[in-house]
Amino acid sequence: MQKTAQFFEHTFSKLKSVLEPRQFLYVSSVLVGLSAALAVIVLKTFAHNVFLFSQYLNKEFHLPYSKSTLPIIGILLTVFVIKNFLNGNIQKGTSQIMYAVAKKRSVIPDKQMYAQIITSSLTVGMGGSAGLESPITITGAAFGSNYALKYRLSYKDRTLLLACGVAAGIAAAFNAPIAGVLFAIEVVLAEISITAFTPLIISAATGSIVSMLLLNEDALFSFKSIQEFNSKNIPFYIILGILSGFVSIHYARNFRKVEHFFANRSRNSYRKALFGATILGVLIFIFPSLFGEGYEGIKLLAANQPEKLLDNTLIERFEDNKWVIFGFITLTLLFKVFATGITLGAGGNGGNFAPSLFVGSYLGFSTAYFFNMLKITNLPISNFTLVGMSGVLSGLFHSPLTAIFLIAEITGGYSLMVPLMLVSSISFAISKHFEPYSFDIKNLADKGEVFTDDKDKNILQSIDVKKLICNNFSPVTESKTLEELIEKIATSDDVIFPVLNDEKKLIGLIYLDDIRPIIFSAFKVKYTSITEILQPVKEKDTVDYNEGIESIMNKFEKTQQNILPVTQNKIFIGFISKSDILEKYREQLKELVIE
Repeated sequence: MQKTAQFFEHTFSKLKSVLEPRQFLYVSSVLVGLSAALAVIVLKTFAHNVFLFSQYLNKEFHLPYSKSTLPIIGILLTVFVIKNFLNGNIQKGTSQIMYAVAKKRSVIPDKQMYAQIITSSLTVGMGGSAGLESPITITGAAFGSNYALKYRLSYKDRTLLLACGVAAGIAAAFNAPIAGVLFAIEVVLAEISITAFTPLIISAATGSIVSMLLLNEDALFSFKSIQEFNSKNIPFYIILGILSGFVSIHYARNFRKVEHFFANRSRNSYRKALFGATILGVLIFIFPSLFGEGYEGIKLLAANQPEKLLDNTLIERFEDNKWVIFGFITLTLLFKVFATGITLGAGGNGGNFAPSLFVGSYLGFSTAYFFNMLKITNLPISNFTLVGMSGVLSGLFHSPLTAIFLIAEITGGYSLMVPLMLVSSISFAISKHFEPYSFDIKNLADKGEVFTDDKDKNILQSIDVKKLICNNFSPVTESKTLEELIEKIATSDDVIFPVLNDEKKLIGLIYLDDIRPIIFSAFKVKYTSITEILQPVKEKDTVDYNEGIESIMNKFEKTQQNILPVTQNKIFIGFISKSDILEKYREQLKELVIE
């Protein structure tokens, strides 16, 4: 195995030396796409087989609690692996990819190339109510990032290969290469030019081809039977779009509440895992379709077989009652966010991509089913089930293009393009109004740590302000005389001097320009105190050591100063210069945009 790895390393090193940089990037995108696709195959195959195993247990042994027990075991095993083999922590969610691009120069730890596969397989494969797509994208991004580091590629190329891994992962998971490319652009890359599309397309196509060749068709999420689009149904699609937007908001806000609740729970990871997994087990016992990714339930709804979701439930005997079915499915979609939040909060690993499709499909089905029950119209159940997925995916991740083309590709055609565009755009507009950031990156965005759709802000956020703080200064204390200050001026190039008290806290500033008339007068030097010449500094005009770049630039604008003092816990630690930040901005401008 080691010899094989060395052979490939030697081969690619040689290729890099003989190929032009752009050509080597194309070759690299194929390898990254292949790696991401193999990770998808491992994850999907394991999760699918565990689901089949649980179905077998239910059928052969009639064990009513098997689906509830497996997730508990899976989450506990995940916590065990994280605690004992992954240093007690693991990155979760696509927000970590954004953070790596914005703050880590697109460097993702190499352990993410295998950690996500192992932990998400245990969590989701054993029935945890989450998705595999987020672990898949992190794994693909890790392959791209570490490959670029191995062959010493530039920051631009490293970011692009990271995105290639993400595109290939989505493409392989759904056999949807266009959606993979668009997801990488909408979610990962803040800036991109036309030439960057080629590696992304190559990588996504590679992932999709490998997935088609090696992945069991039953494990793929695809639909072959859809009904024709009827323009008379447009008002109902508009209603679905509005509902999707508000359901997206419901999902985002409640997920954060559950996440916060578990973050403040016991520090004992096993106790927290057992507590959360037990609640999850109860939810799955009541709503069995919350088990795992839930794609099988979506297929049943698209085939208009909702009564099968009531099998092995407490209300199985009511499977002929349409109102019971409608209520059960509506409650399932509302409780999905809590099941997913508990799965991840308790210590499991997974993502919210699949849950968003789950909620969207159940919402679309419920909407059509409701109007059909009332005999207001006769809506196509399968179409609304599929279009609903695009609505919630678009509203939750703020990625309407990905949502539109993903559903178009997994249905094998584009006959639903008009309702997909309608529902996705309405949902996105409503969600964006109430939730300016995608829920997966909201916490990071609030701290100014990820890219937004503002180009200038993106570049500023990529600057590490702490590295620009100048701590080579000449402090002055209140008790010192003006003669001692003049001695500092004579031996220093500084034009500004901080005045500190005995506790090193900033009292004020002395500007060289302000005291020039004094220092050339012996009389004034002798009879002027430090307190008389210092300029008091208000706390609001100082920069906190942990303050964000946007807030710092606003303070420069408000004070009209080029240099501001920096404090930490009110202790003076140095100065930050506006000109230094702008100089760094110019450097980042050349480096940040993907060409």
